[in-house]
Amino acid sequence: MNLSENIYPEFEKMLSSTEKEHFLGQKGFVFWLYGLSGSGKSTIANAFERRLHAEKIHTKLLDGDNIRSGLNKDLGFSKRDRSENIRRVAEVTKLFIDNATICVVSLITPKRIFRALAKEIIGQEQFLEVYVKASYETCAKRDVKGLYARSKTGEIKQFTGKDSSFEEPKEKDQALVLSTETDSLERCVDQLQDFLKKRNLLSITS
Repeated sequence: MNLSENIYPEFEKMLSSTEKEHFLGQKGFVFWLYGLSGSGKSTIANAFERRLHAEKIHTKLLDGDNIRSGLNKDLGFSKRDRSENIRRVAEVTKLFIDNATICVVSLITPKRIFRALAKEIIGQEQFLEVYVKASYETCAKRDVKGLYARSKTGEIKQFTGKDSSFEEPKEKDQALVLSTETDSLERCVDQLQDFLKKRNLLSITS
């Protein structure tokens, strides 16, 4: 028997996202930060969430390493597992967005197909690609987690940017690009906040 035959979703009986938006005075949305390990994703994500929290904006930060230590600890780094990692994070993010939460995701998300999957699950109107740009050489010099050194000795396999490719966004992806090689942390966070204000995501009134 197909398991789907035993599933009866009752979304229409639940409080709507619109009702929750009016309650919190904001719309649900996700800033999906991606880039090489060490590019600055987590640093920017943490700073951005703290700034929003200081302004009494309801947020949720979903960090790739944190999620892989819990929800996705059963997944490896094959293409299939990376895709499943993205799918699960996107589904969780969607739940938060439906609760009128501003989400900040920090995940390497190396392939365009993975970003497209996340966008399809969440919805284009509630999703912004944010490419945190820094070259492989720059990230290797930073090597904040020691991963580049371990990759160089062969201890880590399928390392993104070396053994496994990373695909930068194309113009059609309409990604916001934050360059941590040229811009300060404050400037990067300012750009995210500017987008938030331009989209009027915080102007819901009861």
